[in-house]
Amino acid sequence: MKKQEAAIFSVISNFILIILKLTIGIYINSVSVISEGIHSSIDLLASVISFFSIKKASEKEDAEHPFGHGKYENVSGFFEAVLILFTGIIMIYEAISKLILGNTIKSLYSGMFVMALSCILNLAVALYILSVSKKSNSIALSSDGYHILTDSLTSFTVLIGLFLVRITGLKFIDSISALFVSVLIIKTSFVLIKNSLKDLVDSSLSKNELEKIIRILKRYPEIKSFHKLRTRKSGETFEINMHLLFDSNKSLLEVHEVCNCIESELDRVFLISNTTIHAEPFITKENKVYVLDSNKSYK
Repeated sequence: MKKQEAAIFSVISNFILIILKLTIGIYINSVSVISEGIHSSIDLLASVISFFSIKKASEKEDAEHPFGHGKYENVSGFFEAVLILFTGIIMIYEAISKLILGNTIKSLYSGMFVMALSCILNLAVALYILSVSKKSNSIALSSDGYHILTDSLTSFTVLIGLFLVRITGLKFIDSISALFVSVLIIKTSFVLIKNSLKDLVDSSLSKNELEKIIRILKRYPEIKSFHKLRTRKSGETFEINMHLLFDSNKSLLEVHEVCNCIESELDRVFLISNTTIHAEPFITKENKVYVLDSNKSYK
């Protein structure tokens, strides 16, 4: 429920900011403020998508989805990243158009006020959502949080641009500010697209996460070695598959007990994990196996 509450919070805050930014931006004829309003409109759509994907991903596994619905979050994260990229392209077009055709800005103080308010509100919302996403390992919330954090940064940039227009009288600074904001947004979108695609194509967990698994295995002297360590992430769930080699004179009951303990430890470390362990007797070294060395890479 915590994830869904965070997503709803994001939807409400973005809706408020859209009204403020577009109303003030059109009134004072500021391309950077209007661009920020467009950005927030995309933020709202992304937040709605995030909410429904989190709701769907939280459903239990069924006959058609035996591994659960976690991938809905990964798809949502990718779609949000593409929306951010689309926003940046639109803003570049608007900024260049105003730069070429000229721009007259009215009531700078109104624009500065709404940008300052947007910066503070977005920063608070982003930090809250990122905090929830870190605790729940939600890629959808993480994308939404970084999206809103970018919005806070861009609002601050627009605020500085309007301030410079106020003290210098140079109206083109507004368009230059909008261009700078656009570049930041596009850069962020590429990072988010890369991160979301990583889970969509079932890339292995990071080296740091793999080392956590190895450290757990090293605590059990009954495990002589291992091989075929395969990992991936589906939504907030860490999928872990491995073959463990046990002392051949250990009973099935003893091996089963060790496997249960390992699965419990992995659940504590990764919060939500789905672990499959294939136990084998350690008799020969015909297969490729790894010693339990946390300094090695097991990808």
